[in-house]
Amino acid sequence: MRVKIFDTKAQKHIEAKIEIATAKDMPFKKDNWKFNWRELYKIKGSLVYKLVRDDIIEGVVMFSVKYDEMFFMNNIEIAPHNYGSEGRYDDVAGALIAFGYKLCLEKGLGNYKGYLVFDSKERLIPLYERKYGAVHTMGRSMYIGPVSGPTLIEKYLKY
Repeated sequence: MRVKIFDTKAQKHIEAKIEIATAKDMPFKKDNWKFNWRELYKIKGSLVYKLVRDDIIEGVVMFSVKYDEMFFMNNIEIAPHNYGSEGRYDDVAGALIAFGYKLCLEKGLGNYKGYLVFDSKERLIPLYERKYGAVHTMGRSMYIGPVSGPTLIEKYLKY
């Protein structure tokens, strides 16, 4: 799927793509990735996608279906070279989250259809609320729902 991300050097939106990831695509922790994607990829029933630009992985996301109907975002991470104000590309996480919301519309069932559910690190809860319109339910649980989800799709996936 074609998406748009923001090139901070050129100061313009550019095209990237989200594709299903393979085991060989998984980045290494030794390359400053925070998650051990090589191990996460092995979890049965998981769906792992990568966001790439010029064959370089800019971000990775993992989903699963819980309780036979809830589409759940297990992990999301942007490439280390995209961290902070000096990062090369912005909007990588937003594109991956919007893609996840699109998938939850396609793969979610029952009462969870249209709700992308995830657990956040506590310090990131305000960011998810402010930047992506996520709703904080309790503890670290959050979701992207029918109020903000379509907006994310329009912003990040309509290239």
